[in-house]
Amino acid sequence: MSKRAIVFPGQGAQHPGMAADIIAAVPRAAALLDRANEVLGFDLKSLCLQGPAERLEATDVCQPAIFATSAAVIEALRAERGLRTEDFSATAGLSLGEYTALWFAGALALDDALRLVRRRGEAMQRASEENPSGMISLLGATRAQAADLARAAAPAGVLVTANYLAPGSIALSGAKAALDVAEARAREFDIRRTVRLKVAGAFHSPLMASATQALRAALAEVEIRPPCIAFAANVTGERVSDPEAIRRHLADQVTSPVLWEETQRGFVALGVDVFVEPAPGGVLTGLLRKTAPQARGVNVTSLQDVQDYA
Repeated sequence: MSKRAIVFPGQGAQHPGMAADIIAAVPRAAALLDRANEVLGFDLKSLCLQGPAERLEATDVCQPAIFATSAAVIEALRAERGLRTEDFSATAGLSLGEYTALWFAGALALDDALRLVRRRGEAMQRASEENPSGMISLLGATRAQAADLARAAAPAGVLVTANYLAPGSIALSGAKAALDVAEARAREFDIRRTVRLKVAGAFHSPLMASATQALRAALAEVEIRPPCIAFAANVTGERVSDPEAIRRHLADQVTSPVLWEETQRGFVALGVDVFVEPAPGGVLTGLLRKTAPQARGVNVTSLQDVQDYA
């Protein structure tokens, strides 16, 4: 019998109209977004459904927007297909997606998770404004090539490896001047292509230190319970269940590399062979094909996907 994991997307997956047909058709999904409006005190639902894209891309908005959209899809699957948390062996999320995974696993209450991702987004937006910075994706790079390129560009400013997503999919994060150098010199290190990511700043790098401090204070105010299914943390790629360890990892994650490849490989080692990814986007399903092509990815982004889910 197959084992399933459910994985949740992070920043960059947002777009106006995400999961719109699901939200229009399933009252329970719409109700979750209505609750998000109440908790956060602004019309997040309209921004998710209608944009404008520029506002939705702002870190302080897109983080709660992505969380709420993924959670709304879960509510639709619960209402329409009888989905249960205990149907899954494990859960994880990419960066911001960790909060959705912890909510799904019963470790965070919905209202607490919404407030946390809002405060996380605000803190990361402030840190980005303090330090002109960003991220680039390296396509076809090995870990050694990424590290060598980061060292070569570091004299121009902070530059570190931020995301280990899958074989050949690695991201660097740092000061804009250092990113410019890295882009110009990538071919010297046999890296075939770089892509500047649409993010506000150098996430998962030392330039987010002020955001870590703010997030640590916010995390201290909420209850975190042991997850009811296996949960893997970005900062280690390994399973963790102790609430205080989870609290530390969530704070450290903002300045630490995301070990997504390790996370996926760890789930496969547990016997997981089906990975479900709710909206928005399908980035994680694409990464799975590189990391564990023998596993099956199930992307749920439309009402038809909900109806076909089994």
